[in-house]
Amino acid sequence: MAKSDHCSRNVLVIRLSALGDVAMTIPVLYPVCRANPDTRFVMLTKKWPASMFHDRPENLMVVGIDVKTEYKGVVGLMRLASQLRREYHIDAVADLHNVLRARIMSLFLRLRGIPVVHLDKQRAQRRALVNHKSEEPVTPTVERYREVFLKLGLNAPDDFTRLYDGKPLPVSSIVLDKEPGQRWVAISPFSAHEGKVYPMEQMAQVVEQLNQRENYWIFLMGGGKDEKIALRKIAGKRKRVISMAEVKHGFIDEYALLGKCDLMVTMDSANMHLASLMGLKTVTIWGATAPACGFLGYGQDAGDDIQLDMACRPCSIYGERECRYGDYRCLKNIPPDEVVKRVIATIEGK
Repeated sequence: MAKSDHCSRNVLVIRLSALGDVAMTIPVLYPVCRANPDTRFVMLTKKWPASMFHDRPENLMVVGIDVKTEYKGVVGLMRLASQLRREYHIDAVADLHNVLRARIMSLFLRLRGIPVVHLDKQRAQRRALVNHKSEEPVTPTVERYREVFLKLGLNAPDDFTRLYDGKPLPVSSIVLDKEPGQRWVAISPFSAHEGKVYPMEQMAQVVEQLNQRENYWIFLMGGGKDEKIALRKIAGKRKRVISMAEVKHGFIDEYALLGKCDLMVTMDSANMHLASLMGLKTVTIWGATAPACGFLGYGQDAGDDIQLDMACRPCSIYGERECRYGDYRCLKNIPPDEVVKRVIATIEGK
């Protein structure tokens, strides 16, 4: 870990959770860094999400750690907090997570006189929304991130555009050259919970219909073994349908691809947020969750998304609850034709 002597302030930023939650910090954190050039920001996250912070400001350092092995338990977290304080001269903490691990570290630092501001998780508002006792939406996550920095007395403008804005797109050996007249559609059909996943059989119909348009190229996004198998079945032997799960790739490759795409079809998932980082419009299919839960991609318009007006929606903030009817009708009742029409209308500007 490197030291710096020219910064007047050193702020530790904590977000240790899932990929999508970390991705949502970037549209807030990058403008904050640029608006406070005399402050150094140390972003603490998990190792894999740490590799997504490309095109970052000079005064942002990213530290990827493994809290389950390197810094396990209360003692490990206290050791980590002490190490960060010593190496980076931390004098303020922006806790963008507000869970037990982050609070343990924050308490350790607070007891040493370091000011800490925690994310407002709006738990009561969330419960009221999913229990249908209120229709008031949760404040968007990015806005609550921004409030944390404002409470620390930092400038926090809302002016993020995209990664590599005004710069050449990153180069990737696995991304094709896009020919004039081609329409590129990224499709990310997976999410962490079943309540957020459009049925694979119906998504295959979406791919089939789009594939009938000669100038449309479809890029299927996924990663793990099960996802690779599922996407292989959808891609089949279709021309102009490419499964990215078949090719080893990192965030730089995804940014290169998304920078060339015209649209992404996605779930309420991390890829929705990666698309937002590249300024790519999404058509998001919502099931158990909803934009009102606070996780709409930065710069995206909920009016472009597809969701059914049902009395039981949303039923959870993260989509982890089992469907009360057992059939996830909020997703299954969305016809593939509707998805295709929305994609074409959005791309063609109709």
